[in-house]
Amino acid sequence: MTSLPSILGGLDPTSDRAVFRQIADQLREAIDRGRFKEGEKLPSEAELVEHYGVSRMTVRNSFSVLQGEGLVHAEHGKGVFVRPRPPVRRLASDRFARRHREQGKSAFIVEADAAGSHPKVDSLEVKEEKASQDISTRLGSVRRVLARRRRYLLDGRPVEFATSYLPLDIARGTQIAEPNPGPGGIYARLEELGHRLDHFEEEIRARMPTPSEVKTLQLASGVPVIHLIRTAFDTAGRAVEVCDTVMAADAYVLSYQLPAN
Repeated sequence: MTSLPSILGGLDPTSDRAVFRQIADQLREAIDRGRFKEGEKLPSEAELVEHYGVSRMTVRNSFSVLQGEGLVHAEHGKGVFVRPRPPVRRLASDRFARRHREQGKSAFIVEADAAGSHPKVDSLEVKEEKASQDISTRLGSVRRVLARRRRYLLDGRPVEFATSYLPLDIARGTQIAEPNPGPGGIYARLEELGHRLDHFEEEIRARMPTPSEVKTLQLASGVPVIHLIRTAFDTAGRAVEVCDTVMAADAYVLSYQLPAN
């Protein structure tokens, strides 16, 4: 490793900013500048104590700041490491292109292939249930739905948990109600059933995860989630599916193309 004095500066005794925050600021800047690469171990507590002339608790508080920002993660007995940048780029203009379904690929598989990652779906549950008020409204006042819940993994890491809700008059008794809906996923089956997809509407917000989401996605401390609700419409204007998705924010970049006129 390059010597710390050439990477990190010294403390400013005249600053009213707390010492642990000054150290966090310098480590953050070094990460942003690429002085510490993705996956690289940060200087140890002992090294930073010696460099700055501070206590171990001060250094630990600095690490806690960076962990809270999702920049680093700690591995017990090994040290603190720079978190990898999001590996998957979700291209809104391409991910639901019909050509992917015709090739037998779901959107998740397309994105995983582009990222060079191995995709997997686990924790799959398919059942009929009463629609919540929100889902009912989005689907045109239906009372019951077919719900498909699944967790998505990339290279063994949970990155996304999604539930698709479909009207029973469309999905009941079809391959959509089977654990494996077949090549191209449920959108391919919807189109085979005569519901040619016309457009999608998405609502996106970022928030901190619930305890259940932390467990399901195995999130590190300080990592937020992206909560996305998508509604699929067919060419007749009917809402044929609502997908409620929670994604690990450190696993994705959401990319959009917007018209200028």
